[in-house]
Amino acid sequence: MDDTVERDISGHTLRIDRTLCIGSGNCTNLADDVLVIRQDNIVDFQDETPDIDAGRLEEAASVCPVDALILEDENGDQIVP
Repeated sequence: MDDTVERDISGHTLRIDRTLCIGSGNCTNLADDVLVIRQDNIVDFQDETPDIDAGRLEEAASVCPVDALILEDENGDQIVP
């Protein structure tokens, strides 16, 4: 699996740096319809990712204790971290 994966969700780009992820699950608690902890104990995208409220997506990215989730707005400007 790639070290970094990304998806366009709700007009934003969410990127997961799998080399940083420690599998805390904080993000999945807030956005389990988008994110999942896989068998390797690292976060990944659900197979299908629906659009969700952008504020919820931002909150899910911001609770990552190691900044493994990077969120950019529709202009490509980084919002989180």
